[in-house]
Amino acid sequence: MERADAIKQIQEACKQIALQFMKIHPAIRHLSDAETQSESIKSMHEMTVQLESIKKRLIRLEQRDDSAEL
Repeated sequence: MERADAIKQIQEACKQIALQFMKIHPAIRHLSDAETQSESIKSMHEMTVQLESIKKRLIRLEQRDDSAEL
C-alpha cells in the first residue's frame, strides 16, 4: 500500500468514527445517571481530541515535502 492510499484509508476511518461519535453524544443525555453521563462526555471528549490529533498528523504528512529525504 502506498502512503497516499494509507492516508486516505485512515482519513476515511476517522470520518466514520466521528460520524459514530455524533450518534453517541445525543444519546448520553438519556442515560438518566449523572455520573455515567459525566464520565461518558469526558471520555467522548478525550477520544475526539485523540482523533483530531491523528487527522492533524495526517495533514502534516501529506503536506511534507519528501524531496529533502532523497
